[in-house]
Amino acid sequence: MAESKPVIYAAMGGNLLIAVTKFVAAAFTGSSAMLSEGIHSVVDTGNQVLLLLGLKRASRPPSEQFPFGHGKEVYFWSFVVALLIFAVGAGVSLYEGIRHVLHPKPMESPLINYIVLGLGILFEGASWAFALNEFRKTKGKWSYVQAVRRGKDPAMFVVVFEDSAALLGLLAALAGVWLSEWTGNPVFDGIASIVIGLILGGTAIWLAVETKGLLIGESANRSVVEAIRRLAGEADGVEAVNEVLTMHMGPDFILATISIRFARGTPAERIEGSIAELDRRIKAEVDTVKRVFVEAEARAGVDERPDHGDSQ
Repeated sequence: MAESKPVIYAAMGGNLLIAVTKFVAAAFTGSSAMLSEGIHSVVDTGNQVLLLLGLKRASRPPSEQFPFGHGKEVYFWSFVVALLIFAVGAGVSLYEGIRHVLHPKPMESPLINYIVLGLGILFEGASWAFALNEFRKTKGKWSYVQAVRRGKDPAMFVVVFEDSAALLGLLAALAGVWLSEWTGNPVFDGIASIVIGLILGGTAIWLAVETKGLLIGESANRSVVEAIRRLAGEADGVEAVNEVLTMHMGPDFILATISIRFARGTPAERIEGSIAELDRRIKAEVDTVKRVFVEAEARAGVDERPDHGDSQ
């Protein structure tokens, strides 16, 4: 999760710089779209603070109450971010847009809007390019859509989503300001604010859907599950691998539970040794697997008994 922090800091810095200028421009020009963009930047800045809080709380060590650690904190706060984008960012933008469409007011000094929007595109574009570059490094061979759906570190793709929505919002605001000035009809400014609200609402819903599975208890990616199953099948004395269950307790913490049937006549000591070696091999090959629990099922014979053990 450490690679997420520079991306979040970069996004937060860009949002702070542009939020002030957007509000100043909105105050001078009376632009609804510019006010919506200012609120958008403030919400994004607050979201990045929440993501940093989630990363910090997720790094706390396990406790008696939370024996598997606090890794899911980052999923919770990412879901909160999605709710804030929807409730505050989209809600206020839609309200301002509808109000401005119903009661349009002419803009003053539109040149200020153009300057601020140009700076906003510059700052947000730099933040977006940095976030996208870091995301590209982590996605590997997956497509961007696959990386979002299969990725287990929501802090990374939340920033990419936010910055993408911010750039689209800036372009919508620019179009609204230009159309209002060109046609002399301030209604276009309100329409741009509504478009910004719809962009934020769509972004929030997508983020909520992507983080919901992780928050509830999403399994590891198929490649990880298949690697665990393969290693279990290769373990000494194993006749069959019945079940492999995994759950992400955090972006870098996978819990694995394996049900194994050992060959008839396998002594208990050999089963114990096989489980210990399997635990070591799984953690060595898949470094995100932190806990391995094995249910060993040995067929009972005359000199042996079934063993049900857990390996941690």
